[in-house]
Amino acid sequence: MRIIDAHTHIFAPEVAQQRERFFSRDRWFQLLYANPKARLATADELVTSLNKAGIERAITFGFAWADPGLCRMANDYVLEMTHRFPDRLIGFAVVNPRCGEAALQEAERCVALGCRGIGELMPDGQGYLLNDRQVMDELLRWLAQRHLPLLVHSNEPVGHEYSGKGDITPAVIYRMAQQHPELTLICAHWGGGLLFYELMPEVQQVLRNTYYDTAASLYLYDKRIFALAAQICREKILFATDYPLIQQERFLQHVREAALPSAVLSDIMGGNVARLLGLAD
Repeated sequence: MRIIDAHTHIFAPEVAQQRERFFSRDRWFQLLYANPKARLATADELVTSLNKAGIERAITFGFAWADPGLCRMANDYVLEMTHRFPDRLIGFAVVNPRCGEAALQEAERCVALGCRGIGELMPDGQGYLLNDRQVMDELLRWLAQRHLPLLVHSNEPVGHEYSGKGDITPAVIYRMAQQHPELTLICAHWGGGLLFYELMPEVQQVLRNTYYDTAASLYLYDKRIFALAAQICREKILFATDYPLIQQERFLQHVREAALPSAVLSDIMGGNVARLLGLAD
C-alpha cells in the first residue's frame, strides 16, 4: 500500500537553528514557534522520518510568511530540496495573496521550477481574508485554469484554543468554494469539520473539488473520525501528519488503530492524493 503524507513542513537550516532571529519579522511565526519545544525540521530530517516510518513520499512546503521576501526564501529551499530528493518530496509554494501581482509572479516562478501546488496559506498570519475576492480572485483563477491545487489552513469554530488556531472556519471556506467552484481546494485539518456538511446535497455540489487532509488529527479528533469521514467522502480524504508537529510513525499507528477496511485505508493513505496529483506508481 502506498503511503503519501500530504502535509509536512520544512525549514532551511538557518531558520531551524536560529528561529529567534525571525520572531521580529513575523508575529505569527513567533506565536507558533516561540516555545522551544515546537519542532522545526529540515528536509534531511523529513526524509529520515519518511524512511523510518515507511512512507513513500511527502508533500512539503515552508512557512507562509507575511513578508514576500521570506516566502521566496522558503520556496527556494523547498525547490532545492525537491530537486535533491525528487522521488521523495513534492513541493508546494507559499505566497502572500495580499501582495497581488507579486504573489502571482512567485506562484508562476515556483510552478515553472517544479512545485505542484500552492500552500499552505495562513490568512490569519498573512493579513487577509480567505474569501476577500479583491485579494484572492486573480490567484485562484490562475490555479483553477491550470488545475493546480491550493492548500489552506482551516480550523474548527468550537473546541479548545491553541496557538495559530485562527478564524478560517467552515463558513469562510465554503464561501470561497462558492466563489471559485472549479478550484481544486485542499483543506488542512479536516476543513475544520466542513466535510460533515457534505451530507447536505447542495453543499456537496459546491464542494465537489474540495479535499480534506488529516493533519494534526491527534490533537483535534477522536480516531473515529476516519471511519465517519470515509462514509461521507472517502475519495477526498488525504493522509497528512503536519510533520514535524506530530511524528509520522506515531500518526501511522493512530490511523491503524482506527481499523479501517483495507480498500478504504489504501485510498486515504496514498491513493487519493496520487490520483489528485497524477503520481505514477
